[in-house]
Amino acid sequence: MRFLSIYKTAERSVPPSQEEMAKMGKLVEEGMKAGFLLAVEGCLPSALGARVRLSNGKLTVTDGPFTESKEVVGGLAILQANSKEEAIEMAKQFLGQAGDGECELRQLFEAGQNTQASMTANP
Repeated sequence: MRFLSIYKTAERSVPPSQEEMAKMGKLVEEGMKAGFLLAVEGCLPSALGARVRLSNGKLTVTDGPFTESKEVVGGLAILQANSKEEAIEMAKQFLGQAGDGECELRQLFEAGQNTQASMTANP
């Protein structure tokens, strides 16, 4: 099973330190070598981003920074796990390195998987 892990945290006003980057680099390297980490990306500050929304037929674009948000997406990862529980353990390990924040885990659709069983588990 593949899972999307969306890391949400309070936005920082300074980039990560060299020590933080090295620590995260080691974690990513180990995960890639072990085969459970398929992809990983970090996000630049929300000041460089935009939100595009369609609501009731009206399209709006809002440039960052997104000061009204308590948390922003700090990055994402694609995880390979044998179960949701295993993906949760991976997220716990990541947060132990990354610090405060949360990981939202979403199982990714794969052709041939039993989507009916997945949907009845989450009505």
